[in-house]
Amino acid sequence: MALSQQTLARTIEYKGNGLHSGLPVTMTLKPAPINTGIVFVRTDLPGAPSVKAHIDNVTNTMRATTLENGEAKVFTVEHILSAFYGIGLDNCYVELDSVEPPVGDGSGLVFLNLVKEAGLAKQDVLRKIHKVKFAHTIYDGDRYITILPYDGFRVTFVSINPHPLLGTQYADYTITPEVFEKELSAARTIGFLKEIEDLQKMGLALGGSTENALVYDDDSCLSIPRFEDELVRHKILDVLGDLSLVGPIEGHVIACKSSHELNARLSREIISEIREA
Repeated sequence: MALSQQTLARTIEYKGNGLHSGLPVTMTLKPAPINTGIVFVRTDLPGAPSVKAHIDNVTNTMRATTLENGEAKVFTVEHILSAFYGIGLDNCYVELDSVEPPVGDGSGLVFLNLVKEAGLAKQDVLRKIHKVKFAHTIYDGDRYITILPYDGFRVTFVSINPHPLLGTQYADYTITPEVFEKELSAARTIGFLKEIEDLQKMGLALGGSTENALVYDDDSCLSIPRFEDELVRHKILDVLGDLSLVGPIEGHVIACKSSHELNARLSREIISEIREA
């Protein structure tokens, strides 16, 4: 990972639809000054209110991660944040004219490619990387996520799903920009046909399809998988997006059946350690 903070070399635009809202959205990625972080700007609202991608601004973790600050609200931010974190983009304004970033192909690949197309520009200040000093663990029944002190950033994940084509999947990666791009960025989110009707009644998954998600019925996959273990790779992608809300860290994350909720709870533990340092 780069030692210096990085922003975009130029502005770039992308149009699409939100995964859960289904609403059309124009997203404009713009360079930002040092120590800005990732800031979402709602250009469709009066005064263009903004919300920083920080754990303090997380208000909901049901099916996706939601950020709010006053009138500024955005949700399903984990995929774009994972791509920024994976490639080492520290400072960026993300302008949106809707409540949700575009889903792209359901992975982090579209966002990664946008950053690569715009280019990265080194900035004249070092990144602040927090080396986790203590173990932190969040339990919820048979699900858990923990982080241990470690020289580098590593994520180990076990996914367990009763679907006959999924079962138990295990993956372990030391996170670098190269590893993220090759092994994780293209892994898409997952959905089950039997859940879609209920989700849509709740106003979720309105923009989902077999093109931007791995969709399963009772015994088959209606999409074309990109990896044999695409589910667990996407789970790690989600972890990266959610933990990016505390900033660059070093540690070994070990998770079993974790969720956005557990990821957020771990992030709050980490940010408490950072503030007490």
